[in-house]
Amino acid sequence: MGNRVIKGDRPPSYVSKATLAAELDLSESTVDSYVKRGLLPKPFKWGGALRWCWADVTASLRAQASGGEDQFMAGLDNV
Repeated sequence: MGNRVIKGDRPPSYVSKATLAAELDLSESTVDSYVKRGLLPKPFKWGGALRWCWADVTASLRAQASGGEDQFMAGLDNV
């Protein structure tokens, strides 16, 4: 898939992993890792493709930024 420019002030409502990674300035493997760790919401399958609801992604990021429980740090208690 080639580089696509997102026009407007927000990405599409339902984004692919490539678009999500680009918007968050992460690699696609980091997106996978963050989903597994619960830092990003799980995707859903739509028409055979995995998609993320952008509203869910921003809500998750806002909760973390506002001092919500850091799931990664909480997991360290189990080590």
